[in-house]
Amino acid sequence: MKIQNLAVIFIIIMLPISMVLTAYVQNQVQTLELQISYDTKLTNATYDALKAFQLNTVNSGSSALANSKIRDIQASVNTFFNSIAKNFNMAGYNKDILQEYVPAIVYTMYDGYYIYTPFTNTLTEDDYVPPDANGEGGSTYQNGEKIYDLKPYVHYSCRYIDGSTDVVITYSLDNCITVEGIVKGDAVYKTGYLLDNISSVTDDSAVYRGSTISVEHNLTEYLRAYREDGDGNYTEINGNYICDKVNGSKYYLGEDGKWFSILTNTVYPTSNTYSVDNRSAVDFYKNAYEFTDWVRTNLGDITTGDAVDEDGQQLGNVFGDNLPIFENQAGWADSIEDPNSLFNQHRLAVIRYSIEKNLSIAIANYNNYSSAGTSFQMPELKEDEWEKILNNVSIISFMQGLSIGGKIYNGYSIVTNTKTKEVVNLDSIYITTDDNQFHRVTDSDLLNGSNITGAYFNIDFERKSATNGTNTVYYYPHQESGCYSSIVTQSGTNSTDNIYEYIENCGNNTLKSMYFTALGRERYSMFRSNPISTDWN
Repeated sequence: MKIQNLAVIFIIIMLPISMVLTAYVQNQVQTLELQISYDTKLTNATYDALKAFQLNTVNSGSSALANSKIRDIQASVNTFFNSIAKNFNMAGYNKDILQEYVPAIVYTMYDGYYIYTPFTNTLTEDDYVPPDANGEGGSTYQNGEKIYDLKPYVHYSCRYIDGSTDVVITYSLDNCITVEGIVKGDAVYKTGYLLDNISSVTDDSAVYRGSTISVEHNLTEYLRAYREDGDGNYTEINGNYICDKVNGSKYYLGEDGKWFSILTNTVYPTSNTYSVDNRSAVDFYKNAYEFTDWVRTNLGDITTGDAVDEDGQQLGNVFGDNLPIFENQAGWADSIEDPNSLFNQHRLAVIRYSIEKNLSIAIANYNNYSSAGTSFQMPELKEDEWEKILNNVSIISFMQGLSIGGKIYNGYSIVTNTKTKEVVNLDSIYITTDDNQFHRVTDSDLLNGSNITGAYFNIDFERKSATNGTNTVYYYPHQESGCYSSIVTQSGTNSTDNIYEYIENCGNNTLKSMYFTALGRERYSMFRSNPISTDWN
């Protein structure tokens, strides 16, 4: 056969194959481009939702209250769907259509989480209120109606049974726990922080990691607000005021010697009396010392193998093989608050187990509600993603079932909130210096300098607003500017896996004292639904 004939045969055979391969490659490229585009749109919408939640909580004086928190989260959910509808509008999807492809949105909070997902509303006969004769009023929802909303709050809890002890322990994003149930035959309900390295406590001081924690005097903040006289006339408040924070609410000492608070842009005088001297840090370490001793005395025998489900059935080795939760063993961290302690590893495991279990159920149940024609299932989150979730207030959003050409889209996004009233993380404390700047605590410039002037919660450096209904003014409670190399680029900060040890060994006693004092002050004075216990009988 002539070579020309072979060439023709080769072309006849290879040309269709080449065209098919080219079309396949182009389709894969388009699929990959759509995958990246949808991931970006989902991340942007999740970030918008977090930003809305952050702005609402930072500027609200009541954001810690349950009803207010739910309101802020619902507003955040609306922001998510409005944002994602705007991002996907060019692709032909509107808000109502896209909701069919979002099986769940998770809001992790300080000691639990909300899941936004559809569920079937059930009303008892007593709960249902029929409409009036004009068809108005009555119950908002009908019995058996499908509702997209927040499910009830789920705590990071685990139940343990050991002999005459049957308790539920609720964990949090830091080392605060709540113990509820029967301990050695007695009913208990106690909340507190677990800390080692407290060498002594008195009524007016404590020593933690070699640093003396004392009562603070005349803590001040800059404030702008409007005082209304009852007749619609407003007087602007503007200046530095002595400030005290109690259970998440701030109180300011007015020129008339009376304390007042700010709630939804309104000044409220109060008859309560608060000491000008802030004892929060001292009380924090004193209570932590006593609570840790109580836990070890009464729950020291509790192990990971004592964990049971809601029916009292053993969970087996879900959390490890009979490891003591509150007593460390050789090879583990020496301090219960350290990241690698047995307690912290178990705390993180309980939080992860609870979220995985309930989220998997919520997404699987979504198949009963969605008409999208896809099979919804929980994707496998990476370990570094779980690390972010387990240590921060976060939003986790899921989107599944959209066609992107060569496959079905199955994406999720995780955005964490590092500036929130919900939790005081170890890196939530900023250090101020006499050059009118604030720094991260790991800023290397702080190690040798003696120019440290204070330590405060990071959200107190965020802009706040006040309005009288017509005019809006903005202000910063602490007016220092952020250090560029520390706050913005973080090029001047030191990396560490254990801030406790970093500060303890930093060599700057002022930094150590300021940081541990501020950490205790903010953790003790934050809002919590379970107040810290003071009775250790």
